[in-house]
Amino acid sequence: MAPDPASSTSDTPSEDAEPSLPAFIIEGARSSRAKCKTCRKAIPLGGLRLGILVEGPYGMGHMWHHLECAAERHFEKLEEAYGLAAWNFAKEVPEPIPALEDLAKLKVEADKQRAEKKELPYAELDPSGRARCKLCDELIGKGTPRVALGRSVEFGQQTRTTPINIHPACVADALQAEDNATEVDGFSEALRTNSKGLDAKLIEDVLGLVGSLY
Repeated sequence: MAPDPASSTSDTPSEDAEPSLPAFIIEGARSSRAKCKTCRKAIPLGGLRLGILVEGPYGMGHMWHHLECAAERHFEKLEEAYGLAAWNFAKEVPEPIPALEDLAKLKVEADKQRAEKKELPYAELDPSGRARCKLCDELIGKGTPRVALGRSVEFGQQTRTTPINIHPACVADALQAEDNATEVDGFSEALRTNSKGLDAKLIEDVLGLVGSLY
């Protein structure tokens, strides 16, 4: 006798089926092994973190961020998580949960800092005399001009650009370095545009010290 189709199939998932993962989780870190995907620093045991569901090479999983980092760089995702009360998806509901209004203040401050951040390359006067030129390793004199260039730095599978301070006379050689992340083409005009706070004559003096780039 043929089996009854109704008894061999079901519209409900089996008990062995893998449960679906929530789009967001807010929880206290269950170990100190995970690193924040925003700042790349470890999330301490018990530290509040936001998990954002993504598809990776091994399937679906959560990318973790310090709650404060999420507020500063992924606020829309954080708002969604709060709208879903994502702490209820945690194995243990963390307490206390910061107010979203307080986290929004972190975003405002981070946005302000990003708006004030100088674009590379730029020239400025050294404020302390303690910094060293990243090319020749000599001290940069206090009150003397220095040039900030971009250097490529690898963080895991990501490459980021970080600023380095260079003597004007060392700029031409620094721009030829393998890890240089500053364009040679248009360098002079970019330096003039980005060097806010320096008078035009001083900028031209810096470019004179830089010399020919070709």
